[in-house]
This record gives sequence, structure tokens and C-alpha cells, in this order.
Amino acid sequence: MSSLSESGEIVVVDEAPVVDAVAYIGPNRPKANFFQPEWPIMRMLVVSPGARGQGVGRLLTEECLPLARCDGAMQCALHTSPVMGVALPMYLRMGFKFHASAPLIHSIECGIYLRGIDA
Repeated sequence: MSSLSESGEIVVVDEAPVVDAVAYIGPNRPKANFFQPEWPIMRMLVVSPGARGQGVGRLLTEECLPLARCDGAMQCALHTSPVMGVALPMYLRMGFKFHASAPLIHSIECGIYLRGIDA
């Protein structure tokens, strides 16, 4: 699999000296085989410790949805785990719904979550 920088777009919030970011990988771009090829996905959401709790993660996630819409997608996907105690509840509040289990990642159970793209 190619690196995220080769197969996706990096969405950032630049609050120098720290950059918060998420990777957006569009439909039919290289991604893990447990995702459907036509799904755009979000990966590697990173929020700096000083920015946590201020809505930056939600903002980054919301920035990916118009990209998916422009790509003609009907839904957007991601994978996460209950171990991600802040991210998973945020995604659920944003309308992502459990779709299926994903393979273990570093012995951690993960799920695939989908959200429909609003027209």
C-alpha cells in the first residue's frame, strides 16, 4: 500500500507551531482492503494536546465530508476502536454508524464506521 501522502489529501488546521490534521483518501484510491473501494475514508486524525476539547477533531472531520461529496460519494468511512475514548464518541455524535468489524490492528479490536453524505 502506498503512503497516505501519495494516495490521499492531508486536511490541516495550522495553529503554529502545532499542526492538527486528518488524511482524506478518496474513492477508488489505495486503502486497506477491508474498506470498499468506492468509499472515501478518513485516517489518522491527529489533534495536538493543547487543542483537544476545543472542537478541532470535529472541524477536521467536517472538512472531509465536502471532499467526499465532491468526489460523488454517498457515504464516508473510517475505522476506529473503543480504545479511542474521545474519537469514537465524537464520530458517533457526528452520525457515523457501526458497519462491521475490522481486522485486529496491533491486537486491538476495531470497527468500520460509515456516515451518509448530506446532499
